[in-house]
Amino acid sequence: MLKYNHMHEKFMVRAIEIARESVDTPGTLPYGAVVVKDGEIIGEGLNRSAANFDPTSHGEVEAIRDACRRLSLTSLKGADLYTSGEPCSMCVATMYQVGIKRLFYAGAASDSAAFFQRLAKHDPKWTRSLSNQELRHQVGLRINDRDMAATQMLKEDILAVYEAFIDRHT
Repeated sequence: MLKYNHMHEKFMVRAIEIARESVDTPGTLPYGAVVVKDGEIIGEGLNRSAANFDPTSHGEVEAIRDACRRLSLTSLKGADLYTSGEPCSMCVATMYQVGIKRLFYAGAASDSAAFFQRLAKHDPKWTRSLSNQELRHQVGLRINDRDMAATQMLKEDILAVYEAFIDRHT
């Protein structure tokens, strides 16, 4: 485990400040994140899933989108990500996809689960279909071993599109 210093604390404080914005911002949840490269914040994000009607609008994903747009890149290789809560499987996959090197987080997945349980007691719309642990399990399974049915179709058609793309772009 990396021992953190004052610089790391500064970036985590910013992620938590972003999360705090959710208290007074409709359609948001208290999950804020920042992407940092070479000691500078290059992207920030707040979970806006309800506001955007977008279940992928998590703080980490929004911070990554922001950084990629700012830099006009799809790779953030070597960057760090600071987030107010331990990321879900989707966010972790996105982080790997863009090359995030290190993750720093405040609340654990168990803290997030407790938060949603308390929230759901007051309003059932916050009930989760899967816990973070169940989600991680399902995502880690082979496609035909998951609870979600999956059927492959028209494979030859998409392989032809792949070939056409390669021919046009190489």
